[in-house]
Amino acid sequence: MTKKQSIQLFEERKVRTVWDDEHEKWYFSIVDVVAVLTESTNPQAYWRKLKQRLTEEGNQTVTNCHAFKMKAADGKMRLTDVADQEQLFRLIQSIPSPKAEPFKQWMAQVASLRLDQMQDPELSINQAIMDYKRLGYSDAWINQRIKSIEVRKELTDEWQRTGVQVGVQYASLTDIITKEWSGLTTKQYKHLKGLKKENLRDNMTNLEIALNTLAEASAAELSKQRNPKGFMGQTKVAKDGGSVAKVARQQLEEQLGRTIISKEKASDYLLPSDDEDVR
Repeated sequence: MTKKQSIQLFEERKVRTVWDDEHEKWYFSIVDVVAVLTESTNPQAYWRKLKQRLTEEGNQTVTNCHAFKMKAADGKMRLTDVADQEQLFRLIQSIPSPKAEPFKQWMAQVASLRLDQMQDPELSINQAIMDYKRLGYSDAWINQRIKSIEVRKELTDEWQRTGVQVGVQYASLTDIITKEWSGLTTKQYKHLKGLKKENLRDNMTNLEIALNTLAEASAAELSKQRNPKGFMGQTKVAKDGGSVAKVARQQLEEQLGRTIISKEKASDYLLPSDDEDVR
């Protein structure tokens, strides 16, 4: 099952979710839903007690719930109970809350929006733009990032077409491209910026994104032309694609008289949000 995690917002409260491509459905973190509905100071304890009671009653919904690793508040990936929309509808019946009905409607909207986005990719792009704006990124940065997402998708489609396996092989090829143009592996680049679990691309400056996009776009075009086979064939393509951006980087740095590889991360250059105190 291909799983993509994301944060959804219900009345400004965060709910961790996982999208299952195979079955085309959302899974929601149960403890996050409990926190929203009950406003409990300890939603984990609330869910443990509720889960125990429902299990003793022979509730099949609890028995059928999945558990996925999701990012916790401390930034670590921890096993978390999740439920799909239908399962949550049943669980919510056991949680007295005035927010129950609005939350059910919200869940239905989340599910419907995702299915619409699958039919019309432009909706996904529009949603990404809104999310980045809400986080405080500038319009110029967002334009660069959206283009980089498009280019990345084109590259991974090429990898899939030529027999590269999702997971470790994708990560290895990404590392080759990044190291070739920037001089740093992905891990080293994240360490430079002081990142842990955060997405590297979401913490690149405009120039860094532009060069990374050039590298990945070059690799995609070279792959189409050379038609390499499998992971080993793509390693040379990845290196050559990265070298195109490396040359561009070196020429720019020569003109600027400084490196464009920056320690800056998103928190250093995001625009202050409307509800953030500016000191």
